[in-house]
Formats: sequence, C-alpha cells, structure tokens
Amino acid sequence: MPKLFEPTKFGDIELANRVVMAPLTRNRSPKAIPNDLNVTYYEQRASAGLLITEGTPVTQQGQGYADVPGLYLPQAVEGWKKVTDAVHSKGGKIVTQIWHVGRVSHTSLQPNGAAPVGPSDLPANSKTYIINDDGSGAFADTSAPRALELSEIPGVVADFAKGARAAIDAGFDGVEIHGANGYLIDQFLKSGANNRTDAYGGSIENRARFLLEVVDAVAAEIGAGKVGIRLSPVTPANGIKEEDPQPLFNYVVEQLGSRGLSFIHVIEGATGGDRNFKQGEKLFDYHELKNIYRKAGGTGGWLVNNGYDRESASEAVGSGYADAVAFGRLFIANPDLVERFKDNAPLNQPDKNTFYGGGAKGYTDYPVLEAVA
Repeated sequence: MPKLFEPTKFGDIELANRVVMAPLTRNRSPKAIPNDLNVTYYEQRASAGLLITEGTPVTQQGQGYADVPGLYLPQAVEGWKKVTDAVHSKGGKIVTQIWHVGRVSHTSLQPNGAAPVGPSDLPANSKTYIINDDGSGAFADTSAPRALELSEIPGVVADFAKGARAAIDAGFDGVEIHGANGYLIDQFLKSGANNRTDAYGGSIENRARFLLEVVDAVAAEIGAGKVGIRLSPVTPANGIKEEDPQPLFNYVVEQLGSRGLSFIHVIEGATGGDRNFKQGEKLFDYHELKNIYRKAGGTGGWLVNNGYDRESASEAVGSGYADAVAFGRLFIANPDLVERFKDNAPLNQPDKNTFYGGGAKGYTDYPVLEAVA
C-alpha cells in the first residue's frame, strides 16, 4: 500500500502521491465560465497527487454539453486562475483536460446554431446535456454532424494549441489532451466514426494523423513535459466503435513514445463499466500497450483508470503495472479520498442524481473524515 502514497514525477509535473482525480463533467459552470463553486470543488480535492479537470472545450465549436467550463473566453481564463490559485495554495497540482467533442454536440450549443463537426457525417447516436428555454437542464439526442473539410483541420489543430496556451496562462501545471470516449480525436482514430478517403482516413497511419498533429502542436506551444493524453482503446462511449483496436493503439503509443510526454492516461474497458469489455474478437492487451510505449522510448507516467479501488490500485502501482491510478466517482463523493485510502476509512457513496448540473448539493457538500468524526 505505501507505494500508492509515494511521490512521483510525470514529465515536468511533480506528484505528491499516485492517487489521481480523473476528469469529471459536472455541468456547473454557466456560460462556460468557472465560478466560486468550482473553486471550492477543486480546492477540496487538492490532496490528490494530480487533479485533472473536467473536459474543457478549446472553442465553442468544441462544446458539447451545457454549463461546462471552457478556455476560449477571457472570463473563463480568469475564472480558472482562481481555481488554480486555490489548488496551489493547498499544495496541489492541477492540469486541465483540453477538449473538442466533435460530433457529440447539439445545434443549440454550436456557434449560430450550426451542425456539429466530425471527421465524417456519421451521427453519434448519443445524448448530450442542454438547457431548455425555461432554464432547466435536460439530456437530448446529439445533432447530425457534418464532415470537416480538409482545409478546416489545421485550424482545429491550432485551436488545441491555443487552448493549451490559455491553460498555462490560467495557471495550470499542464494539460491532458482528450483523445478518448468517442470525442473528436477518438472519432478520427476509429473506423466506426471515420470513413474519410483523404490523408485522415483509411489506414491506421492516416486515422492517427490528427491525434499526432494535435499532440505536436500542443507540445510545441507549452512543452511536451506538461502534456498528457487520455486514450480509451475499446470503450463504446458515445457510439464509438473499432473492430480491431490493438494494432491501432499499439501504433498510437509507439508514435507517442518518442515525443517526451508527461503521461499517458488509459481507460481500460468500457468507460464507467466493464474493464474486460472488448471490441473485436480479442480482449485488449494493456500490458502489451504499455510495453510498446516503453520500448519506443516513452518515459511519461502510465496512468490507468476504470473501476479501481484501494486494493486494486495498490496492486497496480506496487507491481509496477501502473505509475498512478485515476479515480472518478470515488473523488466525487470523497474530497479527501487520499486520506481515506491511507486510513482505510469508510467511503461516502456518490449521489448519481446530482452528477450533472445543479448547485452545491452533491458537489461541494460531501463530508470529509474530520467532519464525520
């Protein structure tokens, strides 16, 4: 167990322990601007070795859910500064997850009510979160997307770099590129969402091109040692599908191995579900994935996620399989999760009814151990 609480280093980022808070969409930042409630939420969880914020769109086009904080407005950058200052005042480290949702959006969230964009015009067949005319929040079907023109892709790549620069200006210790869960980068990667016939479709090399261009642009902007990326090889989230994920992601991490990144964050199995979920005929081999990354020169932290608890996380880190473990729902309900793990204390249970939208209830009102005592 002690190794889970030992310090480590992910690229340029020092971690006090290996218990990481995973990115969690909570829909509590109206007009895409972080507020004082968000400050309290992240400050409460600053004892994590690393906080990864909820997905943070780099442009309005990249916004797929109402009331998630962005990075594309000056007011949002100022709001995030209050968050990062609060976390740093508690001795914590925090990166933001830079995000473009691609086709997983709704016309009501897009500039001028436009259609969402994706690598192709294939619909997500998923849900998103919007605000109704009466001000209430509700889940709605995603809107039909249009395919990005070849001439538009460099601009989207540049948007990620601008978002990364805004993150550093806001005081973040780095960024995590969201390449997972059926959002834009994952859409380019996977054949179920990408039927392009140009340089960004077809072969594995072509489908991975957009991801690598984003990584290179972000690393050039803020330094590779401050850049992580999240991947989800087999998740079906947001209607995403890939029949043969192993060679695709083996290629991706092999390419990432030479780029000096801070960390690779891997969602194992179905996001929020079965860690043994598979797409295609074989179970995905995550050990092979890590070995390929290391053989390719990758020195960044290997961060794993999905359904871990205190014991399995300790085993993963203690055995050397992972450098750190990310926790989502456990951090929602337990702002002092690190301390609870250290003491093997009972855990609060999360209230699923308050995951998305609302105010302090189910967000900043979970008790810590001292309050319980």
